[in-house]
Amino acid sequence: MDKRSYRGGRLERILGDLDYPFRHSGTERNQRSLLDRLLTRYETYKLTARVRKRKRAIEIVCLREDGYRPLTKADIPLVFNTHNDLKLMPSFLAHYRKLGVSRFICVDDVSSDGTREYLLSQADVDVWRSPLRYRDARRGREWREALFDRYGGDRWYLNVDSDEFLVYQDSEHQRLDKLIRVLERRGEKRLAAPMIDMYPIAPLGSAALGPDDHRMPWEIADHFDGSGYELTYTKRAISITGGPRKRKFAHVLELIKYPLIFWDRNCSLSVSIHQPLPCERNFLEISGVLLHFKFFSDYREKIEQAVSDGQYFDGAAIYRKMLIDLEKTGEFDFAYEHSVRFCGSRQLLDLGFIAPIPFALEQNGAREATKQR
Repeated sequence: MDKRSYRGGRLERILGDLDYPFRHSGTERNQRSLLDRLLTRYETYKLTARVRKRKRAIEIVCLREDGYRPLTKADIPLVFNTHNDLKLMPSFLAHYRKLGVSRFICVDDVSSDGTREYLLSQADVDVWRSPLRYRDARRGREWREALFDRYGGDRWYLNVDSDEFLVYQDSEHQRLDKLIRVLERRGEKRLAAPMIDMYPIAPLGSAALGPDDHRMPWEIADHFDGSGYELTYTKRAISITGGPRKRKFAHVLELIKYPLIFWDRNCSLSVSIHQPLPCERNFLEISGVLLHFKFFSDYREKIEQAVSDGQYFDGAAIYRKMLIDLEKTGEFDFAYEHSVRFCGSRQLLDLGFIAPIPFALEQNGAREATKQR
């Protein structure tokens, strides 16, 4: 089944046989026609010219007393933005350290809850600030590109927000260096992963998480929507929408991201963090998810702060709508018949949210290479 539709003024091809989460072993890449691929290549050419014209240098300042430290060849660096996320910082750092991240590179957007001070106390974290706020830095994309320029290209980076936790097949045991080797063996330079909003079934007011809490966030906000997503193609990237914010508030938010990316001189985030250039690299199997944590007991405070701060898209219109709904209902309840309790990466694989990663083939290839030496 192949049909055409318009979304946001862009012609798209909707593949009706590719539901998400996937219920079969087909891959998106094999479904794209030669015409689709040529249109994508032209889109990259057109957007790259536009991006180069409007690229500007922005000021960022490292807050480490001894200045920023260059990366080594062996480092696996993670770049992230944060604003008042102290409650998540211990678990965020612990999660990614376990995956093998050796360096954290952060732009703190004027946090006032102790986030900046906490991060400055961590030996493996470089903290930066900018006179530009999140909105003025093109929703943080210019910060990220400035950091990539500063620390150097032609290498892999994790590129996430402070409320996003990457999960892929057997990520409880398989570290990022092995995942990167699999991607390189397949000739891929990115990992595609949608944000999956997590929420508690219990009343949100009782779902407390603090910086001294030794639990991981998915032990509190432990459910997600098991269905109700839509996967489509644009000329620029895969697109996935759905989840509890669409179901509850009619917010059609783009969920797809590319949190693991090989950054080189051809790359840019200027168009969108959901559609990085070159576009040809964006059509991949969905091999990971970003568990996305927005909803804890402080959700009302967070929504009110987002509205007053006005840093989000369209003057935080989405958060204004949420605040209106909150005033009507008194408290959000995200539970519904297709809510699923999170149990780990194997569950996401079984449900079709992520594709299998051939770690065994990579390990066999490494053994063969060792024998040949």
